[in-house]
Amino acid sequence: MAFWQARDFLFCGVCGTLLDFNSHRYASCPLCGFKRKAKDIEGKETRYAVTAEDIRRELKMKPFVVLESAPNMDIIVQRSLTERACPECNHHELEYYTKQLRSADEGQTIFYECPECGHAFNENT
Repeated sequence: MAFWQARDFLFCGVCGTLLDFNSHRYASCPLCGFKRKAKDIEGKETRYAVTAEDIRRELKMKPFVVLESAPNMDIIVQRSLTERACPECNHHELEYYTKQLRSADEGQTIFYECPECGHAFNENT
């Protein structure tokens, strides 16, 4: 028995469309006319799970729990400083922060910004 017959017995073997049961003898495909004998389908069991979220979506209901977004507050974060000259204005300190943008086995990216002129650049380590 082919794999699709063991697993997808309610679907057309040609085009994959759900079969219609128009007769007690066979199930047929409404698109291409493929037929499968009812005896090939008889006794087989189909299982599926329906979640509360599936029901909510089907009934077009609003979510049960509505999460409020964080209040919009302007928070000023003090970045770390390093004693490194700005390539634009030669100011002696730069603010910096780091992010892991590449894979974990590669170095992180350091983002620099000059507090004097606002020049920003980054460096991969």
